[in-house]
Amino acid sequence: MRGQTQTASAGGRWRGDGAAAWCWWWVAVVLLLGHLPSCARAGLLESNPGLAYNFYKNSCPSVDSIVRSVTWAQVAANPALPARLLRLHFHDCFVKGCDASILLDTAQSEKTAAPNLSVGGYEVIDAIKAQLERACPGVVSCADIVALAARDAVSYQFKASLWQVETGRRDGTVSLASNTGALPSPFAGFAGLLQSFSDRGLNLTDLVALSGAHTIGVASCSSVTPRLYQGNASSVDPLLDSAYARTLMSSCPNPSPASATVALDGGTPFRFDSGYYTRVQQRQGTLASDAALAQNAAAAQMVADLTNPIKFYAAFSMSMKKMGRVDVLTGANGQIRKQCRQVNTS
Repeated sequence: MRGQTQTASAGGRWRGDGAAAWCWWWVAVVLLLGHLPSCARAGLLESNPGLAYNFYKNSCPSVDSIVRSVTWAQVAANPALPARLLRLHFHDCFVKGCDASILLDTAQSEKTAAPNLSVGGYEVIDAIKAQLERACPGVVSCADIVALAARDAVSYQFKASLWQVETGRRDGTVSLASNTGALPSPFAGFAGLLQSFSDRGLNLTDLVALSGAHTIGVASCSSVTPRLYQGNASSVDPLLDSAYARTLMSSCPNPSPASATVALDGGTPFRFDSGYYTRVQQRQGTLASDAALAQNAAAAQMVADLTNPIKFYAAFSMSMKKMGRVDVLTGANGQIRKQCRQVNTS
């Protein structure tokens, strides 16, 4: 995924400039599949005051190339980074909006809250910010860097972008661990997940599409063991395939070390693909929140649709753009931090 003027399908590359061209290319693809999305409903043709494609065209024309080169170099050395940077972007946007508040190193900040202790990728953001400050001092926000880096980390697999990123966000100045209750829980049932997304202005389609980020990355065993050991070793969550439960138990014994993790996608944990949805259908979703998608008829139908990789990439792209608009600071609001880990003092 990513690149402001470049998008990839499952089978190759396509170049086109502007949001409209990008949207109608996806429409052409999904029409062939008999699945026409509404560009207006998905937000692809809507505008957001203060956000734009090529926002830094005049003030920092090298922003895309710098973010991409740093991110791709880091991902080449560490294949776990795409999942970490996607999660960093998600956890930022779901708490006070996409304002880079998760990056702040302050007492009792978001970063110190339990749901964020396993979040990573901060060093990549620091490296990108350092280069951008040398090229364009005080111009590019940390919030935009987080959004762009998430896109480019996934795009390394495809060598082209799966979604466009609007820029123009500004950075927040408040970060409180107490605000992280807005993050959806890995133990949540369907109703709780849908409410969490609805509170952010996201809908059922976004919930199912963005859950596809679990096609890569790992979960802490502490997020999984309640499904495996319910009172005794033989009591497994009935929504979990028994054979897969045994596989999970091999990675997450009872008790598990605090640092123990397990792949979110037991099939292709380092490849961004639609296999996650097939495994959800097979009751092989690692988290309770994955299994919850199959417990609602409308969500289950979407899960079935998104086993098609082209439909998944299109839906994920639309929902990532929509998530990237959640409660953004623009215009004169917020600031452009000189360092992403601290607010400007002057």
